[in-house]
Amino acid sequence: MREIILGTAGHVDHGKTSLIRALTGIDTDRLKEEKERGITIELGFAHLDLPCGHRLGIVDVPGHEKFIRNMVAGAAGMDLVAFVIAADEGIMPQTVEHFEICKLLGVRDGLIVLTKKDMVDQEWLDMVTEEIRDFFTGSFLENAPIVPVNSISGDGVDGIIRLLDAKVAAINFHEEYGPFRMAVDRVFTMKGFGTVITGTSLSGRIETGAELMFYPGGLTAKIRGIQVHGKEVGVVEAGHRTAINLQGIEKEEINRGDMAAAPGSLVTSFLLDTRLHYLDSVTKELKNRTQVRVHVGTREIVGRVVLLETETLAPGSTTHVQLSLQEPVAVWPGDHFVIRSYSPITTIGGGVILNSAPKKRKRSLERDRAINRDYFNTLEAAETEQRLRLLAEESGFNGITADQMAARSGIFGKRLKKHLQRPISAGELLVIDSDSQRMLASSVAEGLNRQILAILARFHRDNPLKTGIAKEQLRSQLRPAVDQRVLQVLLANLTRKGQIEQSGAEVKLSGHEVKLQINEQEMEQKIAAVYREAGLAPPILKEVLAAFEGVEEKQIRQVLDLLLNKGELIKISEVLFFHAPAIQELREKVVAYIRREGEIDAQRFKDLTGLTRKFSIPLLEYFDKIKLTIRVDDKRVLRKS
Repeated sequence: MREIILGTAGHVDHGKTSLIRALTGIDTDRLKEEKERGITIELGFAHLDLPCGHRLGIVDVPGHEKFIRNMVAGAAGMDLVAFVIAADEGIMPQTVEHFEICKLLGVRDGLIVLTKKDMVDQEWLDMVTEEIRDFFTGSFLENAPIVPVNSISGDGVDGIIRLLDAKVAAINFHEEYGPFRMAVDRVFTMKGFGTVITGTSLSGRIETGAELMFYPGGLTAKIRGIQVHGKEVGVVEAGHRTAINLQGIEKEEINRGDMAAAPGSLVTSFLLDTRLHYLDSVTKELKNRTQVRVHVGTREIVGRVVLLETETLAPGSTTHVQLSLQEPVAVWPGDHFVIRSYSPITTIGGGVILNSAPKKRKRSLERDRAINRDYFNTLEAAETEQRLRLLAEESGFNGITADQMAARSGIFGKRLKKHLQRPISAGELLVIDSDSQRMLASSVAEGLNRQILAILARFHRDNPLKTGIAKEQLRSQLRPAVDQRVLQVLLANLTRKGQIEQSGAEVKLSGHEVKLQINEQEMEQKIAAVYREAGLAPPILKEVLAAFEGVEEKQIRQVLDLLLNKGELIKISEVLFFHAPAIQELREKVVAYIRREGEIDAQRFKDLTGLTRKFSIPLLEYFDKIKLTIRVDDKRVLRKS
């Protein structure tokens, strides 16, 4: 069953760790330095079994401003927040910053715990309660219960448990679809076990013996064992605080902030398209390409904010930006992030990721910014099918496979297949390769189709005596280049529509016919006569070209190509052409001879045909090439069918 994660938040020394100890009996401060200094430095973990039967996973986060990075890492997997405020101090700087971070990371429910109530009288307590209610007005904690407690005596703790029990019991639990993902927040080595990672499982499920990949590095390891709250389990589902024992990987090869996930379920990128909210508490406008610290999952990466729709961003505003990162990251659309200023380090904004591996977007011209606005407005308003189609369009002329689309969208398996059915059947997505389910957006295909038709029209204009263009020549002229599978599908669709015709390795516009001028007709008849009369001893190409003095070589070659396409001539080499009936007659002689004698060599071929070496050798090689014969030492035999 999915577990709910409760996270703490609040200013340093407001009693978050003491509250968890009172709720669970577990001391989440495990480091010697934490115990000596009396403050939480690293993330701490505990659990609480509720009367409703659910187990609540608890993450204790540090409250000191120096450890906000660790706080953000702990807040990444929260479902509920216990916002802790000391009654004797009220709202403090990290109260504000932690609250902004919770909102930016998409936390949507929780309660407010007013600790140290024994330190103040009732009048002060009422005043602080009113201050707190005003502070949270208009937010997801606006109507949250405020519970005064004394964590030392336990007064009020039962009330918190009842509130948490009611909240969790009312949750409509559902399975988190998709592959397993867990943002790593701790990596350590246990004697006798080896490498261990911990984190909050974000989606899917995984079992002992399965393989994990660590993004963005791409290293893999096998799961030796799984623990949830200190107990061995065979399978872990989304929402659980999890410890995974690994084999085949060293502690030094994994970093806090890595995403442990099913292999192939994520893609890495240095760019992220996002919707960013710039906090109104910031005192200055955000400039394009401002350097920031980006927190996503449990990771911090230095990057720059590229404003895609405006030149600057005022405090309190929301816009679409592209985050340009110094290191790659692996996320899904819908994941939240926080940005903090580079120096001095304060939280300045955050939001949600819309595209996990986008192309670099232009922004210098107003036209570019308008295109960006239209794209993001469409993306955010789109249903799932349309978002998938937008991914295909962005993938361009070589398309996108179903696996790539899953890793880019975070939609997998039967759910992805269901969402693709209608766009494919409606022709909005063309399946290029059924094995990999590689798809091409119809809008992209239409652009390619227009290119193909334009190339064919230009070719027919420039080469009036050629019946069509070779497919490889056509493909080489497409920009950007596409592979053969894409070209095949496009040509097949254009053929079905009656716009083009295919003949062997050639393509032409439908209805295109070679129309010879009078002089070209005469040339065709003369050239055909030359080769017909020459039989098996034709002139070489240079001699044919010289015979038509005053005629452009290109025109003569086009007439030769026409005779080849009509089947009247056969090309043996770059300089030798033969009359087709003469070759057919020779072929029959050679087959009859070999069947009678069992084989033929160069000398016997010369005796049979009366030809010199100039013609006999190219003809023998031609028969090998068309797989009529095969050479064995210095002899030829018939090739078996």
